[in-house]
Parts: sequence; C-alpha cells; structure tokens
Amino acid sequence: MPPNTTATTGDTATTGATSVKSGRKKGRRARLLVLVLVLAVIGGIAFGAYWSISTVRASFPQTTGSLRLEGLSGPVDVKRDGNGIPQIYASSDEDLFMAQGYVQAQDRFYEMDVRRHMTSGRLSEMFGKSQVKNDEFLRTLGWDRIARQEYDTKLSAATKKYLRAYAAGVNAYLRGKDGEDISLEYAALGFANGYRPQKWTPVDSVSWLKAMAWDLRGNMQDEIDRALMASRLGPQQIQDLYPQYPYGRNKPIVQEGQYDELTRTFRQGGSAGTSTGTGTGTSGTTGTPGGTGTGTGGTGTGTGSTGAGGTAGASQGTGGATGSATSGTSGSGLTSQLAGLYRVLDDVPAAVGVNGQGIGSNSWVVSGKYTVSKKPLLANDPHLSASLPSVWYQMGLHCRTVSGKCRYDVAGYTFAGMPGVIIGHNARIAWGLTNSGVDVTDLYLEKVTANGYLYDGKVRPFRTREETIEVAGGAAKKIVVRQTRDGMPLLSDRDGELVKVGRKAAVDAAAPDRGDGYGIALRWTALDPGTTMDAVFALDRAADWRDFRAAAALFDVPSQNLVYADTAGHIGYTLPGRIPTRTSADSGALPVPGWDPKYRWTGFLDEDELPFEFDPERGYIVTANQAVVGKDDYPYTLTRDWGYGTRSQRITDLIESKIKDGGRISTDDMRQMQMDNSSEIAKLLVPRLLKINLDDPDVREAQKLLEGWDYTQDADSAAAAYFNAVWRNILKLAFGNKLPKELRVKGQCLWVDKIDSTGPVDDDTKVRECGQRDADQAQPDGGDRWFEVVRTLMDKPDSDWWRTPKSGTRPAAHNRDQLFARAMIDARWELTAKLGKDIDSWNWGRLHRLFLKNQTLGTEGPEVVRYILNRGPWKISGGEATVNASGWNAAGGYNVVWVPSMRMVVNLADLDKSKWINLTGASGHAFSAHYTDQTGKWAKGELLPWSFSDDAVGRSTRDTLVLKP
Repeated sequence: MPPNTTATTGDTATTGATSVKSGRKKGRRARLLVLVLVLAVIGGIAFGAYWSISTVRASFPQTTGSLRLEGLSGPVDVKRDGNGIPQIYASSDEDLFMAQGYVQAQDRFYEMDVRRHMTSGRLSEMFGKSQVKNDEFLRTLGWDRIARQEYDTKLSAATKKYLRAYAAGVNAYLRGKDGEDISLEYAALGFANGYRPQKWTPVDSVSWLKAMAWDLRGNMQDEIDRALMASRLGPQQIQDLYPQYPYGRNKPIVQEGQYDELTRTFRQGGSAGTSTGTGTGTSGTTGTPGGTGTGTGGTGTGTGSTGAGGTAGASQGTGGATGSATSGTSGSGLTSQLAGLYRVLDDVPAAVGVNGQGIGSNSWVVSGKYTVSKKPLLANDPHLSASLPSVWYQMGLHCRTVSGKCRYDVAGYTFAGMPGVIIGHNARIAWGLTNSGVDVTDLYLEKVTANGYLYDGKVRPFRTREETIEVAGGAAKKIVVRQTRDGMPLLSDRDGELVKVGRKAAVDAAAPDRGDGYGIALRWTALDPGTTMDAVFALDRAADWRDFRAAAALFDVPSQNLVYADTAGHIGYTLPGRIPTRTSADSGALPVPGWDPKYRWTGFLDEDELPFEFDPERGYIVTANQAVVGKDDYPYTLTRDWGYGTRSQRITDLIESKIKDGGRISTDDMRQMQMDNSSEIAKLLVPRLLKINLDDPDVREAQKLLEGWDYTQDADSAAAAYFNAVWRNILKLAFGNKLPKELRVKGQCLWVDKIDSTGPVDDDTKVRECGQRDADQAQPDGGDRWFEVVRTLMDKPDSDWWRTPKSGTRPAAHNRDQLFARAMIDARWELTAKLGKDIDSWNWGRLHRLFLKNQTLGTEGPEVVRYILNRGPWKISGGEATVNASGWNAAGGYNVVWVPSMRMVVNLADLDKSKWINLTGASGHAFSAHYTDQTGKWAKGELLPWSFSDDAVGRSTRDTLVLKP
C-alpha cells in the first residue's frame, strides 16, 4: 500500500500570516476563474457550472508547515524561493528521492500522468477514442515494455532503490486524493469520462527516457524527406538541397581531441581512417525545367519528372549523387510508402520536440584562462518545443552531510516524473547537454508471408504479443504486435497506407516475390534495454573528469553531446551513446532490404572509439549541433545529417572577439551571448537586396529599412520583420513551390505537371496538388541547411532554382536578382496585410510571437478550457538558426515553434553566482503564482539567481515545508 499522508497545521504565526496572504491572492484569481466559467455556462458549456473556487484551490500544494509521510527515516526540509523552486534537504538517499517524488507530484502530477500514459500507449484511457491510433503505434514500439526490461535486468540495485523511493513519494501525495484535488485538468476529465489517476511505478519514470530518445532520435526525417523529393526533383537538385557540411567555415566540436586516450588519436589534418557510408552508383542526369531526366544507381532505373514551376527529373536508382537512395526500392511506391510512414510518425505526440524537427541546443564552456573569475564558465540552453508547463523542472537535491548513506548534493533541471537531475551542477562539476544528431535508426523492408518473414533465404516466425487498449467512454481494442529479428517492430501493421504501398514498392530483380507487399520494420537503439537511468545518478554524484566519463559511458540513449567543467579548472567534452556500425553504404540512408543480412547492424562503437576533448589548448569548447569531428579525422560514420554549424560558429566568433587582446569573459557575457540575435543569412543577403532596383515606391520604402541595419533580430525591429518576410518569400519562390505535396504546408495548393508510376505524363496535363504537412514541420523550414543551400547558389545567378512563373500581376523571375525583387515585392504586401501599410508600425515581435499551450486540453479541449489553461502571446526576439534560437518555420509562418527551453550559466569559481531561468515556472497549476512567473524574464533574456550553498539557499527561502516520518 502507498504511504499514508497526514497534514499538520502551520507551525508558527509567521507561517499562518503567509498562508493567509497567499490565500487572498489565490482567492482573487479563483473568483476571476468562476466569472469566466459562469459566462461559459451561459454560452452553453455545461460542465463549467461544476467548477468553483474550491475546485481551483484544492490542487494548490502545501508549501509551509509540516506533513507526515510514512516511509521516511528522518525529517526532510523543502525550501522554496520566491519563484517556488524547491531545494530539498535530507539525511539519506531514499528520503531525498522520496521527497523529490512528493514535491514534483505537488507541482506537476497531471503532466507526469499524461507523460506516463503516452510512453505506455494508454492515452485513450484519459482522452478517449481520438488517441487509439496513437496508442496502437506506441504499443507497437513498446517503450514501457523495454523500460520494464531495463528495470528488471539492466539497472543497478541503487538506481532501483531510488526509483522505488521516488514512486513512494509520488504515491504518498496521491493517497486519499480525488482528481480535482490534484489538478484543474482532472476536474474537466472527470466530468467528461470518469478518469481517475492510478499509482505511480518505478517503470513510469524509466519509460520517459524512451520518449525523450524518440524525439532526439537523429536523421530519420531527413531520410524520409530526401526520398519524398525524388517524385519531383532529380538527384542533382536533391544534392543542391542537402549540401555538404561547410567544414572550412564552421568548425566541428572536437578539434584537438582523441578517441581511446591511451593508444589512438586523431587531429585536424590526420589520417586515422576514411569515412564510410558514401553512395554508390551513378547519379541520374538532371532534367531541364519542363523536361525529363533519367538515372541509374546500382540496379534501379527510372524516368525523371517535371515539377511545379518547371523542376527537374528524378533518379530512381541506388546511391547516386545524393548518397541517399535505397538499394532495391524506387519510384512512386517508395514515395507513397514514406509519405505513409511520415503520417504515422507525425501523429505520435511530441515528448520534448516538434516530433524530432527543430531539435537543437547550445552549450559551451570557457576555461579559467579566459574568464574574469579565473575558473570555468559553462552555459547551456536546449532548444525544444514550447510547452506549458515547461518540459523542465528546476530543483536542488541536498544531503545534509554527504556520506556513504547520503551521496548527493546537486541542483539543476530535471523532468517531472524522473528522480535525479539531468542538467546542472554539484559541488565539484557542472555539465550541459546538446543533441548529437547521430544516426541510430534504420528502416527495413520486410518480405512478409503467412508463416513469418524472409531473412537470409529462410522464412522466420514473428515474435508476437497481444495488447489491449482500454478506451475512455468506449470499447477496448485488441491488437497484435509483430517483431522481426533483433526485436524490430513491424510498423506497417499500424498503418493501412503502409500496407497498400508495400504492394507497389519497386525492388531489384534479386528481391523476393512481393506477394501482398512488403512490410516496414524499425531498428532503433532505444528498443534495446539500456542504462541511461544509471547514468543520471552517476552524473549527479561525479566528482571529476574520470567520474564524469564513467557516468557518460552509461548514457546510451539518446546520444548527446556532453560538455564538462569542474572547480579544479578543467573543461571537457565527450560523445556517449549506443551508436551502431554498418557494413553497407546504403544503411542509415533510406529503407533497405530486410531479407539481406548485409544490411543488418554489425555492432556498436566502443566507448574508447567515441570522440572527446579534455582541456584543449584553445581554451573553450562549443557544441551547437554542428559536426562532432572533421571531415577526414575519424574512421566511423556517425551521421550524414549534421546541423550546419551556423550557431556554433557564431558562438565561437563571439568568444574569440571577447578574448582577443587579453579580454576576459564574465557570467553576464555568457548570458549576453545566449541572447545574441544576429542573423547570419541576413549578412549574406542584405548587401545584394539593397542593390535590387525596384519600381514600386512602397516596396522601395520597405527596402530602405535594410539600410544601416545591424542584422540583429530584436522584437522591436522593423528591418528584422521585413527581412524575414523577404527570406520566407525567397524560399517559397525558389524552392517551396517546387517541392512535392508531401513536404508542403497543408492547404497550399498548386497546379503541377501530372506524374504517374512511369514518370511524367507527356500531354501537358496539370493537376492541382495541395500540401500535406502541418505548418510547423513543412519545408523549406528556413533553418541553416537552407542558409547553406542559398549561400551555395548565390554564385550561380542563372541557376534554374531562381526561376519562378508569373502569378497574377507579380512578374516572373528568370534569374537570382529577379527572384529577389519578386520576393521583396511579395514580402512588402504580405506585411501590409499582416501589420498595416505604415512601415513605422512594423516590428518583428508582432510577427514572431510565442503562445504557450497546455499540451492536452489546451490544444484540443473546449474553448473555455483553452482560455483558462493557455497563456500568451509574448513578442519574441531572435530567430531561426540564431544563438537566441526562437525557431519559426518559414514555410508555415512566423510564430515561434521551438525555443531555448531553459537557460543556465554555471560559475565554477562561486556556484552561488550561477544563473538560471525556465521557460515557464515551477508549477503546473493554471492559477498558481508560479505557472508562468519566469516567462516574462525569459523573454527579455534575464536570468534568476541560482542559490546552491546552504547559506545562499537559506537567504533566498520564502516557504519551508517539513516532511516528517
């Protein structure tokens, strides 16, 4: 049975006075809520009548006085500062993590509950039949099943003890509470379907790591997009849109490091081996606009096609110039197959990112030889989806005396629902994370028969299991999950489109008879049990570089870039993760034949084969999703799809400019670097745009905004607004209108040349095709890959990419400058429609706005519920691929779709001088004072004080709750 929870009244008069004052504020907010709900009832939303002041106040946590928790071995102090951020003090590890579970449940249990239902494929239990398809797919992946295996067979005894203690704390909070006592959202769900939250388990915490790994899984989206492009573009065009990483301009992370510190080193200009995984075969001949192209690559052949606005032919072969075609698959069948897969993946709820899109981060460390304090400074700001509450939860976990009985003294950011701290510092070291982007997924075509699947010339039986999906307000549904070798789930069982197109997918002559088609299976490192949960606790107690590296070795999924600093003055970097090795050049690019053993993974890189750096001579390390290693410096293929290094090089330039001539960097300098709004693409394009001759005086007026602009994208900048509108229209005219419908924005319809399974139809037939992607995931998204695309084409002013047809009264373009002129015209009138004709009223913040939405009822609930739960908008500085990465999708619009989800700067000379901020606040309760109390400061680029020592925490404490055994 869960521990009992007994409330004790406030201990002092001061506590009582504080409670009364707080209660008055909460009462005023609650009365406002009641007024809103009464109006809603008048409008016909009946369930609002049941909500009241008591409904809102019932879920607010007790933060003063004392509570009795059965299972504690001694008293625990929970000290909260003025922002409600808790610092927990205990005398044993078990008490510390039990209290962490209790406190996180106080603030965020609804968020935790939704997360565990997502990871276990049980969203239908909360939200009804609308989530059945998602649950089917999530059950097929089996995150919770793998998490259970991890807990049973992989995790250390100590880790399991901490997980049990954490679960006991969560359940102590839940004990005796109805849904409306826990969160406002349960009041809505309770009236709708009778849902009641269940006990927390240790596996619920472990499962969240799988969801995090899913969103950070690497380059699967790029692989799908490249293949989808082949229906409208030729191989050279696709290569144009995926240019090589600019190693000569944007430096990789590791420049002086090594792999295997004992025996093998690699350095810039060295020859430790050659990269693997290049394409094979001959690329197809590019068709001219309005013409056709042909291509061969290995065994595949095909005819190119004409595209929207006169795009070029498509190669249907293997390898080729792009190095991305699938051996044994081609044509419209593959295109439809991958479009079907995209739809399945797109429907899976995002855990921390936009379903894997736009996930980035900045983290860098500067050694003491370049800092004011003479000790390292470490900065981190992960770029994730904007969510309410924030995906991060700030807290400190302190043993009163660090000893063998109680080993932790750590503070930072964690996830509600997980014990420990994910990013932060302890008394000796600090660390930060950015996504590495290494390729850890492969898709396999499978020859499926009545008796199993074909592998290495033999039919092998599937491993199967039956899953029952309970549905709120409806009948349960049973599904059968089938797995091939290595535990690969058959994704095509979950999507009818994948089944249909598997009947069409072209294969080479050596392929087995398709029968009723091919299935699609997934190989992914996170589907093997791992030890990442062990890594979290090992990082939290690490005391030096050796401990840190040993902890990182346990961090198998998702693979992350880890930066390091310590109080002794050292800095470092390491790339951990379970990274597969492959023998075939085609593996890791597109779906490959599952029946052929040569495409099977051959193993995983050993820890001593992974790159790292320690105390490099240059005195700093920058990670911002750029290439980890140089082009010829490393013998293994980590991925084909790095970020292009725009942010990392800008950070490097800012550091170099600060330290030249003996300058030193302060904590506030690091903060200012995090808020750098400079647009690197504007620096490239604006000088050219200012040379364009424009006849329309209104467009010339807008053009003049760019004169003297310093390229910074502040929220109040009219020039930033106009430039970004021009950039968006350049991308749309040059590239977006020429992409296939599967990549374009939903609702964007174009007349294009008709294509059938054999290629273009030669009768000039046009068909109307409408885009199929959500606005925040369509292409071209305007990120730094597109910076590189345009940079490469700037020296080709007559490239076919710069051609676009006339539209209404808008002129056609036949070269680069004509297209730029057209984009400036279109941008002027787009902003006139959005912001008004008077350019003096324009600013970037009016376009670039942040809306924070509750991720369940705030997006799909009744309008009144969305009004209650959601917040915003805020006018935001920054932009796509800037250091202050408030991302927006150029194909879909200007609103912010991903953000620096938190920011921190750790000062290793004096940890109490460190700074931090969260996107929202500590609380998940909609009318708590700490729901979004950090957002305004976050938007302005401010950071909060980060108390760590006992004295500093004591000075910043506003509320103290004592948990007693």
